[in-house]
Amino acid sequence: MKNLLTLLTFFLLFSAFKTDEKITISGFVYDQKDGKPIFEAQIKAKSNGKTFTNTDFKGAFKLSVSKTEKSIIVSFIGFKSKEVKVSNKPMKIYLKVDSQALNEAFFIDYGTQKKRDLSASVMSVQGFNSHPQGIMSAPSGYYNTESYSAINENNFKSAKNDPLSTFSIDVDAASYSNIRRFIHNGQTPPKDAVRIEEMINYFNYDYPEPKGQDPVSVTTEITSAPWNKTHRLVSIGLKAKTIPNENLPASNLVFLLDVSGSMQGPDRLDLLKTSLKLLTDQLRPNDHVAIVVYAGAAGLVLPSTSGNQKIKIKDALNKLEAGGSTAGGAGIKLAYETAKKNFIKGGNNRVILATDGDFNIGASSDGEMQRLIEGYRNGGVFLSVLGFGMGNLKDSKMETLADKGNGNYAYIDGINEAKKVLINEFGGTLFTVAKDVKLQVEFNPSKVAAYRLVGYENRLLNNEDFKDDKKDAGEMGSGHTVTALYEIIPVGVKDEFSKPIDALKYQEVKGIKNSSELLTVKLRYKNPGENKSQEMSVSLVDNDQSLAQASTDFRFKMAVAELGLLLRDSEFKQSANFEELVTLAKTGKGKDENGYRAEFIQIAENARILTKKDLNQTPIDN
Repeated sequence: MKNLLTLLTFFLLFSAFKTDEKITISGFVYDQKDGKPIFEAQIKAKSNGKTFTNTDFKGAFKLSVSKTEKSIIVSFIGFKSKEVKVSNKPMKIYLKVDSQALNEAFFIDYGTQKKRDLSASVMSVQGFNSHPQGIMSAPSGYYNTESYSAINENNFKSAKNDPLSTFSIDVDAASYSNIRRFIHNGQTPPKDAVRIEEMINYFNYDYPEPKGQDPVSVTTEITSAPWNKTHRLVSIGLKAKTIPNENLPASNLVFLLDVSGSMQGPDRLDLLKTSLKLLTDQLRPNDHVAIVVYAGAAGLVLPSTSGNQKIKIKDALNKLEAGGSTAGGAGIKLAYETAKKNFIKGGNNRVILATDGDFNIGASSDGEMQRLIEGYRNGGVFLSVLGFGMGNLKDSKMETLADKGNGNYAYIDGINEAKKVLINEFGGTLFTVAKDVKLQVEFNPSKVAAYRLVGYENRLLNNEDFKDDKKDAGEMGSGHTVTALYEIIPVGVKDEFSKPIDALKYQEVKGIKNSSELLTVKLRYKNPGENKSQEMSVSLVDNDQSLAQASTDFRFKMAVAELGLLLRDSEFKQSANFEELVTLAKTGKGKDENGYRAEFIQIAENARILTKKDLNQTPIDN
């Protein structure tokens, strides 16, 4: 009997050992609609819910499962889960969008826009409605309180009476991804959400790298304006020097994360966590990250941690949940103090604020928050702002914070945008190579009757601010490009925009210096860590280049600007039209390695359809 029990025990142990044998399966997960890889899709063993992994940003996965495992379950937010048989060969798995789940989402009807609180120059849009396309928006129970700073478009100015134009550069691109979100949802964006300079600067252009000691190059080009062939259009392009990622200085980052109740939902906190995991994957051992969260109160959930402890950083992100009110002011103070405590001299010290912008407890006004940020920025800690969500987006507040915090603002409307901002443009987003960058353009009155800066309405400076090193301006990161467009009315061209003024009574009108130059561009910048600015300048002569002779990049820039004029229903749109801008965009598509320009063409074509509809029609109920 004893021998029988011994044999039985041995058999059971041997069976358990056999059952626990493992095999490693691998594969890729893609979106069935467009074939793009899905990041952070979950792969789970069907028989054991504790055995799972997630795909990387290429959609790839590896998972160790029992040799007896028959199937895995593949799932991702917004897609139908799929059961797949285990294979010893790499698997290609395609997920379908879950239309039923998306159709239950809530939508915003921007056809019934209302302006309010004009004294604060803020536009809010009211009311949720369902939409037949079923694109995900704010969760049930939320009111739409999106806000945008009012934009008063730049007018034409006389080159004779006002020959100087001065402004701060702007590398933000949030407006474009936000507009894309509206159009994907079958809606035209609010006019004040359309910032043309940010639309143009969303795309990179093939400007030459800087030479010599200057960290920025200046490139100019001129051709006919597509929306008025008698006018000329000038492009001023800046390119910051590119520093290879491996040569970038060490980073001291603080993730400042909004986990208040308004951040609940897949397009908010879930997307935020996924986005910052992407950024975590880019970190090097000499980089450090701390995590501060704020809701009803602010707290440090992860002390400064080395970039080689990626699992620890991701685990801290995974544990975050949304709930409570929003103590934004306390959170920002704690984040900056944490950054100061772990300051790296000569490094990249930066707070990355991720939020929908709803600061409703503590320092709630834009003015208070602005002064709070300005109090810390001179200490060498910069600020980047990542906006999330729909229906509660405080665009006006986030733009102000990034502007005053010596940083940049991006709107993350999906995982592809997170990849663009946090992987493809990692250096440009986080590493400043030139700060307080200002432009001043002087126009020659013998050649230019009037000029208009296209966009940059909230970046205008007084002419005397150009040489004032105490005046704050925009920053450029590694490899960043910045573009500004001027529409010019040549001398002798009859136009509807120039307004006559009375002759001056007490000033003698001086003669105009004879020159073939159309204009001169002057640029001032400071090197990071320095307080004295440097100046450089270039001049432009109009060589009568036709629209057909314009460079590929210039044609694309013009198409983007033209879409902005149409979406704003600008008083300066003149003969702008969708057919022409789509043609321009197609001829300006170029190499387009990441497909961003091809996507723009599709957005423009969809916008053409939307603008033909009656935006005040009654929304369709589900």
